[in-house]
Amino acid sequence: MRQRQFMRWQWEIKPESAWFEWNWKEIWNYRHLLLRLIRRDFLTQYQQTLLGPAWVVIQPLVTVLLYVIIFDRVVGISTNETPPTLFYLSGIIIWNLFAESFSGTVYTFTANAPLFAKVYFPRLIIPFSVTASHIIRFFIQFLLFIGFYVYNLYTGTVSFNLLYSLVAVPLAILVSAGLGLGAGLALSVFLAKYRDLTNLIQLTVRLLMFATPIIYPLSIVPDKIKAIMVYNPLVPVIEFFRVAFLGEGTTSGIQLAYSAASVIVIFFIGSILFNKMGSKLIDVV
Repeated sequence: MRQRQFMRWQWEIKPESAWFEWNWKEIWNYRHLLLRLIRRDFLTQYQQTLLGPAWVVIQPLVTVLLYVIIFDRVVGISTNETPPTLFYLSGIIIWNLFAESFSGTVYTFTANAPLFAKVYFPRLIIPFSVTASHIIRFFIQFLLFIGFYVYNLYTGTVSFNLLYSLVAVPLAILVSAGLGLGAGLALSVFLAKYRDLTNLIQLTVRLLMFATPIIYPLSIVPDKIKAIMVYNPLVPVIEFFRVAFLGEGTTSGIQLAYSAASVIVIFFIGSILFNKMGSKLIDVV
């Protein structure tokens, strides 16, 4: 009996979770798992493929080629004074980071239900690892962009702004990856319960791509439509990226601040929903 009086609980597992509960210390303690998952995500993506990681470069190259043929040569959409290859590639690499981070995060519960049911670890580790692996892909594709950019810089067809470029690259990563992560966290909760949302989500992402100036410059958009488009947080970031590297674009400091604030709000809401509802969805999935 005396021995029982000195016993203390080491862990206590409860189904309840608070709305505002972020255990960042626990996530830090699982950092080695995070690194292993990042490595796993990157390697499994290209296992049993003929070209392996080369697809990271081939995909944007083929997309740019199709855009140049269809939108530049056939349709005749102007890219102003910017070389079409650089114009399309600058939008594609930023959009890919958002779209792939979002699509990888939104299926967190449906894709990892067996793992969640067997082993405990902070659930946020999975979406963090997915987003981090796509950031690695972004850097590889950004090197491809730099290769084309250096050639055009040498020929004098583009201008370079060092200060803007030092801000544009990290801002593009934070906004596009953060927006994809935050929106994916929020919608993953609902997708786990209502599977038919998959079609709606895929359709929305496709439509959002056309509402983002990837295949056309924002300057050719009518003012009434442009006033609505700038509420898309990706729009000011892509335009600023083009201003920094291509000398073409339409944006302002207020719009960039809006993009940054939108990402913070969306990630905040998404992480709240994910933490609150995540522990209750295992049985549902």
